Amino acid sequence: MIEEQDPKRLAQIALVVLMIVGCVAVLLPFIGAVLFAFVVWVCTWRLYADRLLPVLGGRDTLGASLMTLALVLVMLLPTIFLAGSLANGADKLIDFLKPHIEHGMPVNSPAWLSGLPFVGSEIDATWHRIASSREELNGVVRQLIVPARRFALALGGIAANGLLQIALVLFVVFFLYRDGAAVSHALLVGSRKLGGDLGEHMLEKARGTVVGVMLGIVGTAAAQGAVATAGFLIVGVPAAVLLGFATFFLSMIPVGPPLIWGGVAAWLYSEGQIGWAIFMVLYGLFVISSIDNFVKPILMARGAGLSILLIALGVLGGVLVFGFIGIFLGPVLLALGEMLLRRWIREEIHP
Repeated sequence: MIEEQDPKRLAQIALVVLMIVGCVAVLLPFIGAVLFAFVVWVCTWRLYADRLLPVLGGRDTLGASLMTLALVLVMLLPTIFLAGSLANGADKLIDFLKPHIEHGMPVNSPAWLSGLPFVGSEIDATWHRIASSREELNGVVRQLIVPARRFALALGGIAANGLLQIALVLFVVFFLYRDGAAVSHALLVGSRKLGGDLGEHMLEKARGTVVGVMLGIVGTAAAQGAVATAGFLIVGVPAAVLLGFATFFLSMIPVGPPLIWGGVAAWLYSEGQIGWAIFMVLYGLFVISSIDNFVKPILMARGAGLSILLIALGVLGGVLVFGFIGIFLGPVLLALGEMLLRRWIREEIHP
């Protein structure tokens, strides 16, 4: 027999489910930015609540404004500077290639290029064939125009999307700072209702994991970027600060830094500075790239420990799913998943 309250209860459940689905659908385009805003808020909340708010006399709006302004200086301005530097570099590349396209290429390839082992002779023959025939050169240029245009459009789209995502993160995190006490209380009450003391404990462990992952990834990237910038300044490479920023961003990808310092070493070799090229390779191997093996474990020890495998999978998978924000978000999600899995296995072994 169906009781009179059952249809009403089912209607209430259906209404709640529909509301949840509707909220998820509305927030879905911004879910990556919103989650990353929560990550930034969790990592900096103690600094804001314990250090900044007491100085300001507990004025939440002023404190949130100052904290958001600090994040703008740290996150948004370097990204704009990097995008402008990339655009400037593209203009210089076009200015460099324009005379060769208009007046033709030199007949002989550079000595360092033709002297490469195994492939140097093939490259030299291809270079000579293209340089000696205007039709060959025009054909190569036509083949490269479409992929270059697509690459430029894709790169511009990625840069614009990254700036938009960061701006949205800063917008959301302002309200998280301003209403942080209420948000913290709501999370605590929700965790207690869902899991009692266990839920509260899991919430605290989640916070520690988030802080540990962020310290490990961002701290290591900052250290590698600073050391790389110093090395680039020593060897006198152009745009050393820009390359340092690029090293910082690519340091969050497992094989990122060698792409930068390896390219610098190749450029030095092409310029005939063989000694500096050897120095750059040794400096990159034993200083820049080795920081990841020493700094990251120390920083990760402050939170929940994570294996390098999870970090690599989290970064790569996060970038594919969430874009630029996924560099930070992916490892955090995997860290929380690993923590819950370990807890569940432990409870199964010791019922």
